[in-house]
This record gives sequence, structure tokens and C-alpha cells, in this order.
Amino acid sequence: MARLVLKFGGTSVANLDRIRRSALHVKREIDAGHHVAVVVSAMSGKTNELVGWCGEAAPLHDAREYDAVVASGELVTAGLMAIVLQQLGIPARSWQGWQVPIHTSDAHGSARIQAIDGTAILNGFTSGEVAVVAGFQGLHKDSGRITTLGRGGSDTSAVALAAALGAERCDIYTDVDGVYTTDPRVVPKARRLDRIAFEEMLEMASLGAKVLQVRSVELAMNHNVKTFVRSSFEDPANPSAGTLICAEEDIMEHHVVTGIAFSKDEAQLTLRRVADKPGIAAAIFVPLAEANINVDMIIQVVSDDTTTTDLTFTVPAADYERARAIIEKARESIGFATIQGNTDVVKVSAIGIGMRSHAGVAARAFKGLSEKGINIRAITTSEIKFSVLIDAAYTELAVRTLHSLFGLDHAA
Repeated sequence: MARLVLKFGGTSVANLDRIRRSALHVKREIDAGHHVAVVVSAMSGKTNELVGWCGEAAPLHDAREYDAVVASGELVTAGLMAIVLQQLGIPARSWQGWQVPIHTSDAHGSARIQAIDGTAILNGFTSGEVAVVAGFQGLHKDSGRITTLGRGGSDTSAVALAAALGAERCDIYTDVDGVYTTDPRVVPKARRLDRIAFEEMLEMASLGAKVLQVRSVELAMNHNVKTFVRSSFEDPANPSAGTLICAEEDIMEHHVVTGIAFSKDEAQLTLRRVADKPGIAAAIFVPLAEANINVDMIIQVVSDDTTTTDLTFTVPAADYERARAIIEKARESIGFATIQGNTDVVKVSAIGIGMRSHAGVAARAFKGLSEKGINIRAITTSEIKFSVLIDAAYTELAVRTLHSLFGLDHAA
């Protein structure tokens, strides 16, 4: 008899019909003899509505009260799911984050889970009770205030709960039937992966794939929680296996490239004729770090006379104007001649653990892109991925080119 955590996202609980269908997935696992805890998101669109209300009430509102408002969406879903399960003859009760309790930091709106005491839920398992836990939320122990974990935080709640309960696996139910080699809307030949390593999924999630929240993948990797991505829209009596996210050693054969991700949330800044001397990089990037602006790609090109350099870097598109203002403010200490920017760019990435043992992977990609007339503005690489920054107009062409180049169009 295994312990399982099943998480249902917003589209899977969008209305009562969807909740009833998701409840049948829970019933299947109960009928198989498993102990089950369920984690739910708010109904699709509800969190956006609650966030909007906070903004209308006051543009600059108390973050603690913001959390109190937006956490309510999951409470509604948890209660409704428990009622539906009871209607199916399954003992169930809803749990708010603070009741479990799920203890977090006090960073309201983006809190991090620090500890979960699963004793009460485990005690309920002994009588066959299903715990339906409101995701996305917790409690700051010292202040006693409700906290939320950031958008997509219910994934993190589910994985963390699975780790705390010693669950055999965590099933993330959503509106797709697994993790694909790339976005099927861009590449119709994209195929579902049977398995993907934690590290690969972490890169995919951080580089644009929207299947799971990055933090949830980090937790799964750190605690070795086997995690399935599955569809709640399939027949509950005969669902597909989905995609298993697991440790590298649980995968028999590694492809050189596992998947292609892309992110449109990118902006490029270039500083021309910056003095080439110690301390200039710090003068540029320290103020950005202090403003919590993440800098990704960085390229430096020294001039022929070696006295000046051109510096190009990328930031999230949402932070573009703020980053530019910070750099302009520091113009005197940096000493650049001009600043140029571009928000019409996209980052395309290839990810695969197999890159560790294969040379020339990035070079093949660069050649393939050049043959399609795609200019590369910037490049970053790591042990298991490389990313290129290109003009947004070439996004689909670049993704399709790389997908074909590395044999991802063909079934394994």
C-alpha cells in the first residue's frame, strides 16, 4: 500500500464537472489500495481575479493582506473536492496550509517552504481518509500570517508534501499528458517523453517550458521525489502513464538532446564603448542584482585599442525599462558612450544530459541555424544545455530546425 500525492492544476478543477472528473482519478488510486493526499490549485482564472481585486482596492497594498486574499481561491477548491469525494463514498477532509501545518518564510507573495509536519495527514491515512490540501499557501510560524508561494506554487506544495509524507510518487495532473520534446503548437512532430531527468526538467522549466514551476522541480530533485506529469482530461479508468521525472540513473538511455525550450520573456541591453578596466562590470551588475533583476546572457567584445569594450546582456522583458533606468542612472560611474535595447528577441535552448559525453553539439546547432539565415545575437552554454538569443521573428523556424537537427521528430 503506497502513499501518493496527486496534484490538480487550475484547468483540472476549473468547474464542478472538472472537479468530479479529477475526483475519479483519486478514486482509482484509492480503489487500488493506496493512501492518497490531494493538492489543489484555485479554479482556472480565479487567482487572476483575486489579484485584480487587490490592485483595484489599492495599487500599493499590504503584501500580507494580498496573501490573505489570493490564498482563498485554493480553499474553495479544496472544500469542493472534499465534498465530491465524499459523494463518491470516500472519506475526505480539506486542509488549509496553516492546518497541516506548512511552515514558510515571511516573503509574502513568494514565500519558500521551510518545513511540513505531515503527522495529522498520516494519522488520517490509518482510517482511510483522503487529505485535500489547499496548494500555493502556508504559514509563517512567528507572525502567524498566511503566506503564498508565488504563481504555480501548488506544484511546489505537492512535491514538498510528497517529500514530507515519504510518498512513493507525486502525480501532477494538468491539461497536457506529459512533457514534450518542445511545444507541440510550434512543432507538430513534438512527442511526449516517457522519462526525463530532474536536471533536464529543471533546465526546461527555467528556460521557458511552462509545465512545472522551477522550484517544484528543485524540490523533487533535492528529495528524490519521483514525479509524473499526467493529464486529468483522460479517461480516469484508463489513463496514460504521462512523463516520469526522475533521477538520471533511472533512465536507461540518454539522447544527446532531450528537448528544445524557448522563452519570449527576454530583453537585450547593449552598452557601447565602456571603459575596459577593473570594477566596471561590478558597477553595471551590482545595482541590477540589488534591484532583484536577473541577468542571463553576457557578451563582452573588447575594441581594437583595448581601452573600451561593448557589453551586451539580457534581462527579463518585464524588467527591461527598470534595468535601463538603473543603468542610465549609473552612467557616470560606468562611463559608457551609448545604451541600446531590444525587446523583440527570443531565447531558444537545447537541453540534454547526453551533451556531457558528446562534443560539437552546439557547433552543429550554430551551423544549422546559419543555414536557415538565423543570426545569433548571444550564446550561453552549460554542461547539459546551450541557449541562443535570436530575433523573435525566427522563433518557430529556429525551434523546428533544432528539433529536426537532433532527431527529436522521430519516435524513440
